Amino acid sequence: MRVLLIAGLGALALYPLVGSAFYLQLFAKIMLLAVFAMSLDLLVGFTGLVSLGHAAFFGLGAYTLMLLSPEYQAASIWLSLPVAVGVTAVAALVIGALVLRTSGVYFIMVTLAFAQMLYYFAIKSKALGGSDGAYIYVKPDAALLGWRPFDLGNRVHFYYVALVLLIGTYALLRTVLRSLFGHVILGIRANERRMGALGYPVFRYKLAAFVLAGAIAGVAGYLEAAQFGYVSPEFFGWQESGSVLMMVILGGVGTLFGPILGAFALTLLQDFLSDEAVFHGFHKHWLLPMGLFIVLAVLWLPRGIGGLALRGPRAVPETADD
Repeated sequence: MRVLLIAGLGALALYPLVGSAFYLQLFAKIMLLAVFAMSLDLLVGFTGLVSLGHAAFFGLGAYTLMLLSPEYQAASIWLSLPVAVGVTAVAALVIGALVLRTSGVYFIMVTLAFAQMLYYFAIKSKALGGSDGAYIYVKPDAALLGWRPFDLGNRVHFYYVALVLLIGTYALLRTVLRSLFGHVILGIRANERRMGALGYPVFRYKLAAFVLAGAIAGVAGYLEAAQFGYVSPEFFGWQESGSVLMMVILGGVGTLFGPILGAFALTLLQDFLSDEAVFHGFHKHWLLPMGLFIVLAVLWLPRGIGGLALRGPRAVPETADD
C-alpha cells in the first residue's frame, strides 16, 4: 500500500508537466474533494458517526472567503483562511454539542437538518447572494511582507497548493489516529459504553473529532470557492453531503486512502460519462450508468476500491494503509 501511495503521489506531483489546463483544474478540484472526504471519514469510518450534513462546514468555509473578500480586491489568504477555519470550527463546536446528544438515524437526520437550515438561510439572505450565489472576483493573495510564495491565480500553483493540502491532511489525520486520541475514538466506535465505563469522557472525544472534521472541511470549502470564484447555497445542500459520503463508501470506509480513491474514481467517472464527444446524445443521461456503477461497486466491493489493495481479514482502520 505504501508503494501504491508513493507512486500515486509521484504521478500527481509530475502531472502538471504533461497535463492540460482543464485537467489541472479538474485534478485540483478532486484533491480538494478528497480532503473533504477524508474529513468526513474521520467521523464515519473512525468515530462511527454517520453525518449527512457535513456540507454545512464546507459551505461555511466557502462563504467566509466570499464575505471577507473586497469586491474588486484580493483578500489576504493569511488572514482570511484562519478566520474561515475558526468560523467552521466554532460552528462545528456549537452544532456538535447539540447533535452528539443523539445517535443512529436521529444523528443522521439532525445533522442533515442543520445543513438544510444553512442552505435555506443562504437562499433567503441578500448579503450572501441569495439563490443566485455570489462571485469572488479576485483570488486570495498569498503575499507576505512583500514576498509571494505562490499565486492562486496560476493554475499550476493552485494545483500544487491543493496537493500540499491533500498530503498535509493525510499526514495530520494519520498522526491523530495513531495517537491516544485516535485509539480512544476507535474504541468509542467499537463500544461506546465500555469506553465510558473505563473513565473516558466519550462526549468530549466525539465533540473534538467533530470539530476537527468540520475545520478540515472548511479549508476544503475555502479553496473550492477560491478556485472557481463562486459560492452557491448548493454548497450546503444534502446533495453535496451525499456525494462526499458516496466517495467515502466507494473508496473504503475507515481508511485514509479510501476517500482519496473514491474522490478520484467518482469525479473522473462522472467526467467520462458526461463527455459528449464520447457518448454523443447519451451523455445527458450520465446519471443512469453512474447509478448502476455505484450499485455494482457496493455489491461487489463491500470494502470499497481501497479494499482491493488490502489482503486478509479487515485491518484496524488507522493501520489499514500500511
